[in-house]
Amino acid sequence: MSLNPSLPLGAALPGWTRRASPQPVTIDGRTCRIEPLDVARHGDDLLAAFRDTDEASWVYLFIGPFADDAGILTWLTEAANSKDYIYSAIIDRASGRAGGVCAFMRPDPANGVVEIGSIHYADTLKRTPATTEAMYLLMRYVFDELGYRRYEWKCNSLNAPSRRAALRLGFRFEGIFRNHLVVKGHNRDTAWFSILDSEWPALKGAYERWLVPENFDRDGGQRVSLSETMIAARG
Repeated sequence: MSLNPSLPLGAALPGWTRRASPQPVTIDGRTCRIEPLDVARHGDDLLAAFRDTDEASWVYLFIGPFADDAGILTWLTEAANSKDYIYSAIIDRASGRAGGVCAFMRPDPANGVVEIGSIHYADTLKRTPATTEAMYLLMRYVFDELGYRRYEWKCNSLNAPSRRAALRLGFRFEGIFRNHLVVKGHNRDTAWFSILDSEWPALKGAYERWLVPENFDRDGGQRVSLSETMIAARG
């Protein structure tokens, strides 16, 4: 039975096929390196990194803060062994130490959709080019290597820093899912953001222009902000 041609439909995708699932990957960047999370390899660095992070940085996450090192190590072990999320460690090339984690969440290879989340950085890694480059490297893997159609970012609607970060990184705000989750005994309305494959070429160019060494002064300060570069890329 054919579809009724008188009813509106989305754009036809005659060449679409199921994509591969995201895998733990190693990706080298200029300021950071992405590695599959491995507690034996990264555990000591991440314990040191997360032991002293600002307690407020855990508020909107599903996990933490932790009472002691054992709690952090248990979480890292569970994350590294997760069958649902694909966790990466973010290595700061300046220090050679792991300073953050993130994960591909809820991969949907049939539809070419995946979410980036469970992001947590050491205080020393926050607001550095390495964190931005890490997000770029993972987007490039999803769009250029896997051929996905949609890349998602979700956060608590009250998490103003995460919402600003999503917009700075080139995501578009899509709306609020009300009463979406119960997290740590509180309601969570969830803000949804996305980047589409059709938007990626322009955003990729913006990232690459921003990441060049010439865009940073001797102290690592940016000469042109990523937000400005993204606005120009979107026209």
